[in-house]
Parts: sequence; C-alpha cells; structure tokens
Amino acid sequence: MITRKLGDTDLELSVTGLGTWAIGGGDWGMGWGDQDERDSIATIHEALECGINWIDTAHAYGFGVSEISVGKAVKEWNGGEVILATKCGVLPGEGDKPRRFISRETIREEVEGSLKRLQVDRIDLYQLHWPEPIDNLEEAWQALLELKTDGKIRWAGVCNCWQPELKTIEKYGQVSSNQPMYSLLAREAEKEVMPWCKENGTGLVVYSPMHSGLLTGKVSREWLDSLPENDWRKHKKDHPVVKYVQNEHDLEHFLAFQESLRGIASDCGYTVAQLAVAWALLRPEVTSAIVGARRKGQIAETAKAAEWQMNEEQSIAIETALQEFLTKVEDA
Repeated sequence: MITRKLGDTDLELSVTGLGTWAIGGGDWGMGWGDQDERDSIATIHEALECGINWIDTAHAYGFGVSEISVGKAVKEWNGGEVILATKCGVLPGEGDKPRRFISRETIREEVEGSLKRLQVDRIDLYQLHWPEPIDNLEEAWQALLELKTDGKIRWAGVCNCWQPELKTIEKYGQVSSNQPMYSLLAREAEKEVMPWCKENGTGLVVYSPMHSGLLTGKVSREWLDSLPENDWRKHKKDHPVVKYVQNEHDLEHFLAFQESLRGIASDCGYTVAQLAVAWALLRPEVTSAIVGARRKGQIAETAKAAEWQMNEEQSIAIETALQEFLTKVEDA
C-alpha cells in the first residue's frame, strides 16, 4: 500500500489506517455494540495483511478495551513493524460515560496505562483526543512535549483542533499531526485547518471518512433499526445517521444521493464505502484516512479504496451529486 510521511515525523503511514473505536465494545456510552475480542484481533491481523501499517486507538474506546485488543494483536503479529497511535483526554465519568478532560496530571497517568495495555515501551503517536477544557489546553500540550522528551512517546499530536487551538499550542512546540473528522458530509476542516496544517508542516490524518456508516451504501430505515441498543449512533439525535434516516423526506433524498454515489463507484469498479475513503484521500494535505472495522472481511474490502486514483471527472460527479442532495435537504 502507498505510504505518506506524516508532518515533521519519521512515520511513513499507509494511506489508510485502521480505526479501533468500534473494537472498544458497547459498554462505555459511545460504543458500537458488543464486541468479541477474538473478532477484534482477527480484524487487526487482516488489516495488517492488507498492507495497513498503522493503528489508531484511544484510552477512551471502552476505557482500555480497544488498547488491550490492539496490544495483544500486535504482539502476535510477525509480519513487520506496526505504528501505534493512541489518545488521551477522555476519562470515565458517571456511569462509565465518557468525560472529556485534559491536564498534565491526568495525561501522565493515562500514558502509563496505555503503555501497559499496548505492551510497548514507547508510543509512536500520542494525541490529545479533544481540547477540553480549553483552559487546560496549553498545559496539556506541554505535558505531551514533556512525554516526548522523557521517551514515553515518539511524536505528539492532537485531534479535533481548529485553527485557534492549533495557533495557541504551536508556540510551545511543533504540532506533528492533527486528526479532524473529514468526509463528504463533514468538510469544515477544508476552510482553515487544512491550510494551516499545510503551512505549518503538520501532518493530517482524518477520521470517519465514511461518516459513521452513513457513506457505506448500506443505509435504510431497516439498517438503522437493526443497530443494537448500545450503539451510540442510534441515540445521538443530532447525528446525520439519525437525522437523514428517521425523517421520511430527508431519507428519500439521501437514498437518491446514495444511489448516485453507487452509480459513480460501480462504473469504476468500486463500492460507495471505497468511494468515500478515496474521496477523502484526494486532498494533498491528507496523509492518511482512518477506516474503522470490527470483523474480518470489513477492512479487506474498504482498504481497496487506496488503489483508486480518482480523476477530476469522477470527483466533479461526486461534488455535483452532493450539492444536489444538500440543496434538496436544505429546501425541505
């Protein structure tokens, strides 16, 4: 698989990385349903067999569950070096619901736990998961730079940071990477984040290119109803997965949009999910797109998106279909 250098680091990332949010299971408030560790390990091994060379996880994903599975899977892997990225700053709150909180003290506690669960002496890329509370951002970023000096981590990055946050922390030390959400339906990062990262030599890895399942080509009312009760997408009322499927008018237009994407993709020998990932990789600022999977077969299929050298005609057709859909929904 093609690799790209991440920012100022020495990390050469495959253009798709394996995301392990769903591998965290369903018992922590933002899960995707119950998960069997055997499925998790098999999924990780399949990703590595496909040429993916890096895995993105987080303490928050099941509050250690995902990191434990990643650590076990990589320990069993004999096929070469695997780059590990994880995150700090989301802690267990009341009822094991996630609570965003960053501070020097909590980060130092979190990194020790992540090192043990991942079974490594040093983490390749350590990221602030969310810049919250904002008053602690500078302290938290300095803590990551201290961990780098201490040899606990190789490189320090952030997630979900916009231009003001990036400018705030950059004065203390190079921001090696930023991880924003980016998909056909979430393009805010194009406005200021991508130009800032390009100008400042900050690598960009994007998450949810398939928009939490909305851009997989599988959406229907029955699909939403079939999600388990402990799948966060079923209950987050402001998420497009719910918005576009529960409202009859929006669903009609979304399904037409989905069919337009299916037509473009199939003409090129690909699926809607592969189209969504390949589209995200078109931006030159993007080093890699994180693709989630939780069972064998899923990542082997989606990883083929890296092979699609999407041309201008195809990207224009996608943009046209998107704008037609957004216009119909906004006019409703």
